[in-house]
Amino acid sequence: MNFKYNLDLNDLLNETSLKNATTIAIDAEFSGLNPLTDKLHLIQICDGTEFVHFIRFKDSYNAPNLKEILENENILKIFHFGRSDLSFFKKHLNINVKNIFDTKIASKICRKFTMHHGLKNLTKDLLGITLDKEMQTSDWGVDKYTEQQIKYAANDVLHLHKIKNKLEIILKRENKHLLAEKCFEFLDTRTDLDLNGLDDIFEH
Repeated sequence: MNFKYNLDLNDLLNETSLKNATTIAIDAEFSGLNPLTDKLHLIQICDGTEFVHFIRFKDSYNAPNLKEILENENILKIFHFGRSDLSFFKKHLNINVKNIFDTKIASKICRKFTMHHGLKNLTKDLLGITLDKEMQTSDWGVDKYTEQQIKYAANDVLHLHKIKNKLEIILKRENKHLLAEKCFEFLDTRTDLDLNGLDDIFEH
């Protein structure tokens, strides 16, 4: 897929076009999987066009322009496994994201015929597109990203709008859209539990 992008340092520009968006797809890259000990290196955002906004964090986690957009409840934010991204946003950027659609949660609720709900699976099953996930374990703390890293990171958001639309159709067909919405809302509490070191408090 052809795409264009810009790479900003530590925050979005004041005049970003994302302020006019109604729906954005978001993903992030970290140094590890624990928001309490690991770094947030990169956030990528797409508004459904073939343009990706990258925000690279280096020595600063002060991003007021990004915060304004992510906390705008009039903008729907699409994640795939948002639990991880949202925890890092809360911990490092003090950003509390509202109005969320999570494609992994949606898939687990309405696609019970499969155990495979990864982004690569959804992109292949719903859109007929095969993603290259070779750079998944890449070092995002390097001084300069390679062309392969940029392409990998962009692919994580370029297809989310179409995947979300496909999943919404299935959720409504299976009468599970309201259940999915409750799960999306619970992500706020789930990430608070994660940041307090609490795992599955509902188990016996």
